[in-house]
Amino acid sequence: MRRGWQVACICLLGIFIPALITSLGYSLTDALGPGPGFFPFWLSLIGIALTGAMLVQLARGNIFADAAVEILPNRQAALQAGAVLVALVVAAALLEPLGFRLTMLPFIAGLLLVLGARSLIAIALTAVAGSFGVFHVFYYWLKVPLPIGALGI
Repeated sequence: MRRGWQVACICLLGIFIPALITSLGYSLTDALGPGPGFFPFWLSLIGIALTGAMLVQLARGNIFADAAVEILPNRQAALQAGAVLVALVVAAALLEPLGFRLTMLPFIAGLLLVLGARSLIAIALTAVAGSFGVFHVFYYWLKVPLPIGALGI
């Protein structure tokens, strides 16, 4: 089990170090505040530090030996994860033809049902707020162009 944690830490370092090097190519600040390299720089630096701390703990003793870690999810969790992936693919395919609002309405409602929400009123309110409300805020107030779709809704 210890070897697995070490391999995982090395893989994480293989992600964080190139991200840190790439983020140095962007400015950390600009006229409005944080620049395009600010968050990638600090997130990769924090990731390197935490991964290094984990490697030090592994070297000092087998602290993760008593942690029972199961890699594969149980049946219900696997079905939920599969449903989320399928819903994401379907939503991505329908976003342009149907538009943001008509795509997000059943997407949000379906995800809430799949993930265990049972109050139909809460599901309906969340789906309407998450589709039509978010569209209104981003499209009209923040001036972010979102797909409207062929139906114009």
